[in-house]
Amino acid sequence: MGKVTAICLSEKRGTIKKPIEKGTFLVNFGLNGDAHAGDWHRQISFLEQEKIDEFNAQGAKVEPGAFGENLIVSGLEVNKLPVGTWIKCNDVIFEVTQIGKECHDHCQIYYRMGECIMPRLGTFARVIKGGDIKVGDEIIVIPRDYPFPYQAAVITLSDKGFKGEREDLSGPLLCNILKEHKFEVVEYILIPDEPELLKKQLIRLADQRQLDLILTTGGTGFSPRDHTPEATKEVMDRDVPGISEAIRNESMKYTKKAMLSRGVSVIRGKTLIINLPGSPKACEESIDVFIDVVGHGIDLLRNTASECARKE
Repeated sequence: MGKVTAICLSEKRGTIKKPIEKGTFLVNFGLNGDAHAGDWHRQISFLEQEKIDEFNAQGAKVEPGAFGENLIVSGLEVNKLPVGTWIKCNDVIFEVTQIGKECHDHCQIYYRMGECIMPRLGTFARVIKGGDIKVGDEIIVIPRDYPFPYQAAVITLSDKGFKGEREDLSGPLLCNILKEHKFEVVEYILIPDEPELLKKQLIRLADQRQLDLILTTGGTGFSPRDHTPEATKEVMDRDVPGISEAIRNESMKYTKKAMLSRGVSVIRGKTLIINLPGSPKACEESIDVFIDVVGHGIDLLRNTASECARKE
């Protein structure tokens, strides 16, 4: 249990948020009147009062709202809550959607102190039940009313697709199949065959958004610019060879060229990452191999799976 020590709002983007005594939080929107509210996954931002106090003790001398945060809370380590956690204050319920953020342009705090705590410790959420909150109100973590759905992202790697010279058919196809199997597809990304770009996206989606599954399509062959497997292995914590072996074994039934696919499957944190070929037909054949069983692996990563030993 914690308490709200500050509520901050800015009416225009690019301006510092200012403290207010009371705020109205709107479902699937955010803090009423705040420029960063809207229909997206980062409707509300949290910071811990204790972390701000530690930073100020180093000489930062920042005021509430300086980091762009909406809610400052004391006694609740919000940055350690997993994505999907529900936080309740009065009638308002927030669902945690992201931990940390990318810092595209360094702020004045960074240049003065050499760091900014928001990219590392900021917690983001969406509003799933609205209401009013005032400074001093208690804030707690509560159990969810329903299970957290599997969340996934699809990344297409294609130089021509990124340039608009070719329509990406594989990415949208995979998104549709995932949705048919009750996955919530939170991001679909089209990038060129650049390994550094892929690594950056995989790290962000696994570490900040804490997704259950990431599927990549493209870049698994012998072309000089096919580096998807190498980039994927560079960000992995653990290897999952069985999935890619099963995909190649099944694909060999259709074409011997399947043995030339170099796709890999790995785990980063609690996220499963699977490389798929670039063609729509091969993607459909590949995802059919694992889509009905991958949920058990996700449950194990979430630590919610029941006993999996086979009964003879």
